Amino acid sequence: MPDSTAHKTELRTPGLATDQGQTTVADVVVQKIAGLAAREVPGVHALGGGTARAFSAIRERIPGATASAGQGVSVEVGEKQAAVDLQVVVEYGASIADVSRTVRRGVVDGVEHMTGLEVVEVNIAVTDLHLPEDGEEGAAESGRVA
Repeated sequence: MPDSTAHKTELRTPGLATDQGQTTVADVVVQKIAGLAAREVPGVHALGGGTARAFSAIRERIPGATASAGQGVSVEVGEKQAAVDLQVVVEYGASIADVSRTVRRGVVDGVEHMTGLEVVEVNIAVTDLHLPEDGEEGAAESGRVA
């Protein structure tokens, strides 16, 4: 029986460990894949907590600088498995449950497809809600005293 269990493990991680050598995947690679997959989901406004988003906004103003694809994403990567933690800002009006479900599915599919690692968990913390810009401008123009 132990041989069949070992065989199943090899099937989940095809190509990472073979008789001809071993492939390792850096944490930053899994972090970027997960971040890009999460950002593709409708209803996700941004990734990261308030401080990380503030630094990203400053970085975007610097010519030639780009936002980090792994912002708001932390990962633990082993030889055959990975775990992902995300901080997500959701658009107002989007179903948080639906967005979370879609993000989780996309991250698992993306990481497993690109790396061959088994994703054992994707934890999502919704850290903020992005409100429509129209509402913010309307309040400023209403003449109310702040």
